[in-house]
This record gives sequence, C-alpha cells and structure tokens, in this order.
Amino acid sequence: MSRWRYFGRRVALSIPILLFAMSMVFLITRAGPADPVRSIIGPTSGAGDYHRIAVRLGIERQVMVNGEVRYVDVPLWQQYLDFMTQLLTFDLGESWVLSPATSVIELVAVRAPRTIWLGFWSVLIALFVGIPLGFYAGLNPNTRSDYLASFGGIVWRAMPNFWLAVILLQVLSNSQKLFGFSWQDLGVETTIVRAPDLAFFADPTMFVTAPAAALTGLFAAIKVVFPAALVLGSSSMGNEMRIGRTAVLETINSNYVETARAKGLSERAIVWKHVFRNALIPLVPIITGEAFLLIGGSIIVESVFSYNGLGQLFFSAALAGDLPLVGALSFIFILLTLVLNIIQDLLYTIIDPRVGYEE
Repeated sequence: MSRWRYFGRRVALSIPILLFAMSMVFLITRAGPADPVRSIIGPTSGAGDYHRIAVRLGIERQVMVNGEVRYVDVPLWQQYLDFMTQLLTFDLGESWVLSPATSVIELVAVRAPRTIWLGFWSVLIALFVGIPLGFYAGLNPNTRSDYLASFGGIVWRAMPNFWLAVILLQVLSNSQKLFGFSWQDLGVETTIVRAPDLAFFADPTMFVTAPAAALTGLFAAIKVVFPAALVLGSSSMGNEMRIGRTAVLETINSNYVETARAKGLSERAIVWKHVFRNALIPLVPIITGEAFLLIGGSIIVESVFSYNGLGQLFFSAALAGDLPLVGALSFIFILLTLVLNIIQDLLYTIIDPRVGYEE
C-alpha cells in the first residue's frame, strides 16, 4: 500500500468516527437541562415571546389548526438532520445566547489565535523541558541527577492545573515581596490576567515598518502567555519526561545498540543515531494526543488567567445553553483530534521505517 493510499484510507475511516462523535454531542446537548430559549428571553417573559424565539431557533414551528395558530416541537430527528447538515457543510450557524446574531465563525476567529498562541507555547515548554530531562535521566540512570529529575517530574505531574494556576497567580502577584522585583514591570510592562495582544500577527509588515513596536508587542505577548503556558504544559511535561526516560532505558539496552558498540561506533553516534531516534517513537502519540488535552485543560487555565480563548468560550457557552456554539466548538475540537491522529500515524512511518502500510 502506498503512503497516499494509506493516507486516503485513514481519512475515510475518520468520517464515521466524526459522525458518531457529533451524534453524541447532539444527544447530550439536546437531552440536557439547558433551555436556550429561556436563557435568551429570561424567566419573566411571556409565552408569546418564548414561542417566537423558539421558532426562530428551529426548536418549534407554527401550524394552523382550525384557523388557529399553534406551536409544535420540531421532531428530534429533524433537528438532528439540520444539525449534521450544517456542520458537514461548515455552516456553523450563529450564537443564540452569548452573542446573539453573531456567527460562530466570527467568534472563533477572534478567540482561536489566543488559544493557538497558548497551545503553541504550552507544547513548546513541555517539549524542550520534559523530553531533554527524560532523555538525560535515561542516559544517567540511578544517579543523583536521575533521582532529582524523576522526583521533580512526578511532583510536577501530580499538581492539578487549577491548583497550580491559582498558586502561580498569587506568586506572580506578590513577586515584589517574595523576590524583590515586580513580574508586571519585568522587561515589558504587562498585567498577569488578560488576553495577549496579537496585533503584530494581523500585520506582519510591522516587523519592517515599525520593528521596535512589533518586537515590544511580541515580547509582551510571550510574557502574558508564559504563566498560563507553564501551567497548561505542566502535566505534559511530566508525562514526556517519564516516558522519555523509560524509552531511553529500554532502547539503550537493546541488542542493536550492543552490536553498534561492538563494532566500535562512538557513544555520541550511538546516542544520536540509534537511541534518541528510537526513543522518540513512544513519545509521538503522547505529543500529538496532548494537543487536544491542552484545549480541554485550557478551559480552567483560561478562566483563572482571564485569557478569553476558545476554552473559556466553550465553558461559557455550555453554562449559558448556547447550543450552536457548543456544537460548533465540539466539531472543531473533534476534527482537530482526528487530524492529529492521522498526522501521528504518518509520523510513525517517518521516524521508524519498519512501520509499513499493510492492509
């Protein structure tokens, strides 16, 4: 089987998974206690207002019975067909409650860059801290450095994100008393709890026309996102360190590594050519799978740091009963997970040539 045929097959197999997952989202949102009509009009409005909004939302429809207008519920199967048709045609609809008459695409376009910025630095911190520490501990087993790195990784992994976020927020808020310098005034002056200003991404020409302002904006955006990214990447960091250490220990004692040593290959060449490359194989699903976990974890982190990204938007929509927004964001998250799974399978074939495309 060729690589492109394998890729096409993986995409085809993802379609029923997507349909099943979105069917579950529809059932959960429609069967829940949230009443989107009541959330829009409030508890004191009359029945006429209720039915008018319900018709506009597609939950009810008007029928004539003996010359009298009556309102009946739209069958659940019809709502399901409308829901799936809109999603599969990428018509994500409009927000009902949080921002009435505003398209979901507009809301996502505003919030998505912030969450992507947060996820990027969270993954980067986890990769460049967790994996090197894990590999170092694996290459120096049963030493003081190994014990220290392993203990630190376990403790860091065990700390819940919400607890770590609150503690870090308090530490940074009182950094002047604790460390003798103010985090808010360090380098670029910023606040701790706010969304970063990513205007320099919208106008990349700023790096040419106004490089000083663009660099200041970049450093400010990195500084604002750093505490939230450190918290969000903490669990990933501990996982990657622990699995990286185990993978190195298993690889370094393999027969082909002993054979390479017997042939006189230098230790540096063995580590870089054989140990590290093969130790990365079990880390691939961890790294790609955690990208979606970061989105879920960002709900708490964004709420603590007032970050106003997709995570906080999803949480607010779920509480308010904004069903189109909940469904659209779930669709985006599920689609992202499926894409990452396909990329993960392709990365396997690049890192480990022994992986084939058998039927």
